[in-house]
Amino acid sequence: MTLAQARTYETTTDQILAEQDGHILTLTLNRPERLNAISGPMLADFSRLLTQANRDPEIRCVILTGAGRGFCSGLDLVDNNPDARSGRTPAARTLFDLRNSPPTVLWNMDKPVICALNGAAAGYGMDLALLCDIRIASENGKLAAVTARRNLLPESGGSWLLPRLIGWAKASEMFFRGQTLNAQQCKEVGLVNEVVPHDQLMSTAKAWAEEISVNAPAAVQATKRMMRQGLEESYETTVDHLMVHLQALFAMDDFKEGVAAFLEKRTPHFTGR
Repeated sequence: MTLAQARTYETTTDQILAEQDGHILTLTLNRPERLNAISGPMLADFSRLLTQANRDPEIRCVILTGAGRGFCSGLDLVDNNPDARSGRTPAARTLFDLRNSPPTVLWNMDKPVICALNGAAAGYGMDLALLCDIRIASENGKLAAVTARRNLLPESGGSWLLPRLIGWAKASEMFFRGQTLNAQQCKEVGLVNEVVPHDQLMSTAKAWAEEISVNAPAAVQATKRMMRQGLEESYETTVDHLMVHLQALFAMDDFKEGVAAFLEKRTPHFTGR
């Protein structure tokens, strides 16, 4: 499949925007008036677009960002569940199929995902940001671990992710105190890779995505898969699995191209085959 024949990324709602540029797909949460709170109509589109990108051989990196001044303020429990207006307990599990929810799809993706953190991410939105592989924050970016202030918990994996990213003690501090960290504080504790001026956020994210996209896509995706599996495996088991993946990579045209480019002192051109 050539780029001209690449699949079209269509949405059923204007609350999520999808734009493909070469090997990069940018998904923008587009409810700026609600700080990009996730509505019911957004859920199916979001999961479908991520799944499509993961299967599309032309996509080598995904960028996730938000429109306006917020990244994502969480699930819109009011719009998704009228009972919430009356104070009755929201039936959270009826909002989406947990097996196919965007956080679960994000976790299982082999394509690298960059979060361009344009503003505040809270609750579900913070979990989405943490599930991305790389986080680049604008100076306006924030991560808000405020679920305890709402009598909630990080329902989409935040309580699993955060201790692995910054350690048990710091994760406990954030969750139990209901802390919000600004972009620079996030960088200091290792939650974001880089902080840039707001007007340079998307150009920086796209530059990083381009750097990823010129590398051998099968190798990048296999590396991500091994990193993910390694969180739950022993060292010995991981090494065994690595050898299986290496055998498949050795047999690819891209391996021959990588060796030839090294010997010829030129930039390799990888096709994903």
